[in-house]
Amino acid sequence: MARLPLASRESVPENQRAAFDELLKGYGSVPRYGPGSVMINVPHAHQRVNALNKYLRTESSLPKKLQELAMLVTAREMDCQYIWNAHAASGRESGISNATVDALRDRKELPKLPDDESAVVRFGQEYFRTHRVSKGTFQAVLEQLGKQGAVELGLMMGNYNALALLVNSFDVDLPPDRKEPLLPV
Repeated sequence: MARLPLASRESVPENQRAAFDELLKGYGSVPRYGPGSVMINVPHAHQRVNALNKYLRTESSLPKKLQELAMLVTAREMDCQYIWNAHAASGRESGISNATVDALRDRKELPKLPDDESAVVRFGQEYFRTHRVSKGTFQAVLEQLGKQGAVELGLMMGNYNALALLVNSFDVDLPPDRKEPLLPV
């Protein structure tokens, strides 16, 4: 059960109601699920997060497959059911193998991965588990993704970590039409 009631125009700060109205034009209605259902309560911040997310999803140098992998690694490491559910199928569609998605979900040994996927997984797992990235792991990301890609990978994982924090701490409900098995937590 979500910890905040559904936002309304009257419930957001008065000086942010125009931003609320603008967001609703894009959504059609107040989001009931996901991080948007929390962020809509502070429309100015929501717009800024959306701008970063849009850049990362549409302008980043990272291929779609690596973007989705970064989201899945972050979701798994943060035990975020919502982000996992939202991205596991699209990760598969982008070219991540079923075996990789399933092994990440179940925290099993990963199959042999291409070097770029391996670098992304190691970077995320190492950071979320130790709060640091070793010199060797960083070098592998730099070699595979370049300077821009390395920065964008950090931004992608940081952005999805922030979204996971909102979803997990505000106890946001999963959509009723979810298809993916729940993460074992």
